Amino acid sequence: MFSQETWSLEDCVAYAVEHNLELNNFKYNADANKETHRQSIRNLLPGIIGSSEYNIRYGRSIDPNNNDIVNTDFFSNNYTLNSAVDLFQGFQKINTIKASKLLYKASQQDVLHQKYLLAFRVMSAFYDIRFYEGLLAISEEQYEISQTNYNLVKRKIDLGLLAGSDLYEAESVLLADKLAVTQNENSLETAQLKLIQEMNLKGTSSISLNNTLDEIEATEKDILTIDQDSIYNKAKGFIPLIKSEEMKTKAAKKAVAVARGNLYPSLSLFAGYGTGYYETFVNEAGNIIPFNTQIKDNASRYVGVSLSVPIFNRWSGRSNIKQQKIELQKANNNLDIQKQELYKLIQELVQGQKAMGKESEQSGQKMKAQELTFKIAQKKYEKGMISGLELYQAKNLYTQSQNENLQVRLSLKVNKSTLDFYKGLPVFNSIRNN
Repeated sequence: MFSQETWSLEDCVAYAVEHNLELNNFKYNADANKETHRQSIRNLLPGIIGSSEYNIRYGRSIDPNNNDIVNTDFFSNNYTLNSAVDLFQGFQKINTIKASKLLYKASQQDVLHQKYLLAFRVMSAFYDIRFYEGLLAISEEQYEISQTNYNLVKRKIDLGLLAGSDLYEAESVLLADKLAVTQNENSLETAQLKLIQEMNLKGTSSISLNNTLDEIEATEKDILTIDQDSIYNKAKGFIPLIKSEEMKTKAAKKAVAVARGNLYPSLSLFAGYGTGYYETFVNEAGNIIPFNTQIKDNASRYVGVSLSVPIFNRWSGRSNIKQQKIELQKANNNLDIQKQELYKLIQELVQGQKAMGKESEQSGQKMKAQELTFKIAQKKYEKGMISGLELYQAKNLYTQSQNENLQVRLSLKVNKSTLDFYKGLPVFNSIRNN
């Protein structure tokens, strides 16, 4: 089914994002950070613990009824329910909630960053196919010309106008062009396979793209003066990798605050309920008091406040703060590195856009000049005014100029689309909409 469909660049990107398996690991990481954040909020709730015991005592033991030492075997049941809530812990839990939320948002940006990286790989593979389709069309055109010239030489030999050795020269050129067609066909298949693999498209070995080279060419002539600083200022506000590093830096600041919280006293409120059943509890008649009665009579309740003051912990608290400050410095440095790399990339894109804009125009002029030169040489060859070698040289120069122009035009298209992305323009709509 997929082999009969035609795909636009946006279709390829959307399919790749939906079916990429490596992307799932980043999504799972985001889900894990989300649950960590939720649990950090739930940690504000009081904890409740219930427990029960069943004891059988042998030999000498203390009678829980009157604390006398007895030599009688007996059993007992104990039941307790305890609850505690932290009232103050140096704001550790609050800062942990904020830090985990920032890390969760950072992981979401990491997912988005991976989607864009995948989209750029798909775009590169997409235009590789366009490039080899163009090369194949050029080589097929040259092959047809060589076939025509071969037929012409053969007719002239039949008429006795040329020697038989001239046919070998024409045949050599024809076979070289046929080999070029085969090589470009193989390169096109390899490019298609690369795109199929990036998309994780199963059940097909070829793919058909729906927009043509003419549509691409129409977007290449509008080369304007570009301000790289304005593009950078725009890009650093929405590029996922920059936003992720910013959030990780903020989370590192909260981690320092959490570490400082260990130096503060902690205050907690606790309460509990306990009861039990003892085989040694008897009434005045010497009968064991029933279970239900003992559970009610032996009940005890308590409530209290606990204050814990860190006095000396072998400087581990101070050391932890220093370690977290180092992590904060690393996070700030990573953010600066990513900003620096982004600025360098935009510089290269702007420079490439201006350079390739000029190259595209000049290569187009060169191609037209070589085409005219080849057409003149072709007419001279048909009239016997030049040799086959001279025609072959003119034809090679024309083919080379076609290839150069095609490569520059497609490189310019990829560069422009990448630069549009950093300008904030809607390049990959399927990712932005999601």
